Amino acid sequence: MKSTTTFQQPIEKTPTKIHLFPKKTPPVKVMEEWQEVDEFLSSSFQKEATFIRDFLAYLTMSTMFILLGLLIGVLGYHWTAHLSWIDATVEASMILSGMGPVSPLQTNSAKLFASIYALFSGLVFVLAMGVVLSPLVYSLLKQLRLNTKD
Repeated sequence: MKSTTTFQQPIEKTPTKIHLFPKKTPPVKVMEEWQEVDEFLSSSFQKEATFIRDFLAYLTMSTMFILLGLLIGVLGYHWTAHLSWIDATVEASMILSGMGPVSPLQTNSAKLFASIYALFSGLVFVLAMGVVLSPLVYSLLKQLRLNTKD
């Protein structure tokens, strides 16, 4: 028996062209458009990150004002009203938050300090809220384009 071996020629496939871009638009133009989109998104992300960083910085500053006001109240109530540290902290916290006094004050110096501290607390609250809200208001004005000069 004769064995015949046939060698098959490998089938050559012609590569098919796959178009990733529309035929009417050259790839260079599409790449430029993608770069513009990428630049816009990165600048938008950078603006958002800057806003968040600024807001956290102002929030920290506001917290420092409130803690300083609380410290002044605690020291004042401890020295003038002769309250314990915990009672002085409670009294100062209640006045600073606008809730009012907790315990009756016995001495005139404590009453005088309480009245001055109440006025001071109102100013600290307004200052703290102004500091916290300033980046939000600025961002709103910037979005509405009201902060530009004519």
